[in-house]
Order: sequence, then structure tokens, then C-alpha cells
Amino acid sequence: MIPYRIGVFDSGAGGISVLKSLIHSHNFEEIIYYGDTARVPYGVRSPETIIQYSLEALEFFKSFHLDLLVIACNTVSAYGLKAMQEVAPYPIVGVIEPGVLALKNKISNKDSKILILGTKATIQSKLYSELLSVEGYCNTFGLATSLFVPIVEEGIFEGAVLDSTIAHYFAKYPQTPEAIILGCTHFPLIADSISNYYHKQPLLIHSGEAIMEYLQNSYILKSFDTPPKVTFYASDCVEKLEQIAKVWLIK
Repeated sequence: MIPYRIGVFDSGAGGISVLKSLIHSHNFEEIIYYGDTARVPYGVRSPETIIQYSLEALEFFKSFHLDLLVIACNTVSAYGLKAMQEVAPYPIVGVIEPGVLALKNKISNKDSKILILGTKATIQSKLYSELLSVEGYCNTFGLATSLFVPIVEEGIFEGAVLDSTIAHYFAKYPQTPEAIILGCTHFPLIADSISNYYHKQPLLIHSGEAIMEYLQNSYILKSFDTPPKVTFYASDCVEKLEQIAKVWLIK
């Protein structure tokens, strides 16, 4: 199967960092982006609520006849992906497994210190840690950094507020990791500040780059001369989502 028309689902605007990688690949003809902005954030919700919201998102995509759906949300990938895959008529790919595979391709030392950043729900799921353990990585640490999300949503990508928040969280992990998994799609927008906290900058695993690597290895993708047509939809204030996209897609 060659996926020409794909969907991208996120709880809000964070998935735009994944969308950026999908657009730049020139491997798709059309992309439908849907953000559940009326109910964001998902990272503080119960697993049952996350699953319910995820299945409701599938109802939105019904009329678009997708070839493939990308879940550009780590929280949904942790809790809702399996339920969505069981009922969808097309393949659905989350960001967690590709992130683990991307790290595996870049870090061969299984004793390497790996820091996993994410929302409270993503970290509590322990899915990243479990999948990394299966691959033999024995030195992982999950850190819930939920305040990063509203900081990014405020358009703060650097500066004192962000630096103090990073210092607050990273004090709980007083080591220098070899790699950091950016387990929330908001976090690539502050990747430089995260990396610069350390004297020896760690390898960063970016969900958008990881998902593209995964798709290119798992599907037959066509190359187009022009970028895909992208249409934005939201459960509330689509105009705001489009405005955010204009800024984040060129950052």
C-alpha cells in the first residue's frame, strides 16, 4: 500500500512538530490534521477518558477515506492506540514505538543513560521504559515535565522562564544522559534549551523524525515534487490552530 492521503491526530497543536517532518518529506499528496483543541490537554486525563477521546477522533476521520493515520501524540499513543487500531479500516501508527526504534538505531550501548521526558500520563504509562527494557536498555528514567506544554503554548521557546523550569525538573535527575527522548510533541520546539542545559549535549530523539524514519522503512512511499496539501481541523478554534501552525512550521 502506498499512503497518499494521511491523517494526523493530536490532542491539540503539539502534533504540528510531527506534521512538519511529514510535510518536508514530500512523501504524501494530502494531509488532514485534526486537533482536539476543545479538550486539550490529554496528559492529565484518566486512561479511560484518553481511550474514549481517541475513539471519538476516529469518527471525525471517517469521511476522509484515509490511507493511514499518524497519532502525533505520545499520550494517545500510550493509551488509545491499540483501541483505535482494533476498529479502524486503515493502518494507524503511534509515535512511541518509532521513537524507541530511532533510539535503538543511534545508541548501541545498552548501559547508556536514557532520559524520557513526557506528560504525566505518558510517563505513568511506562510504555517507553518497558519497550526500551525489551530492547535491553537497563538505565532509563522517566520524568514528567508537564509544565513544558503550557510554556510552549504561550510561545516561549527560550529565556529565563523556560530555563528555570528546565532546571526545576532536571534537578530530579542529576546525571548527564547520553540520550533524551522528547516524549511529547511540544518538546522539539524547546529542544535547544533542553540540550543546552548540559555541558555535554545529549542525543535528542524527536517524534517527527522518528515517525518519518519508521514510515519510510515500513511502507512504500511515493516522492512528490511539491509539498502535500494540508488542511487543518479542530474541535474548537481552528483559526487559532492555523495561526500556531504558521509559526511552528517555520521554527
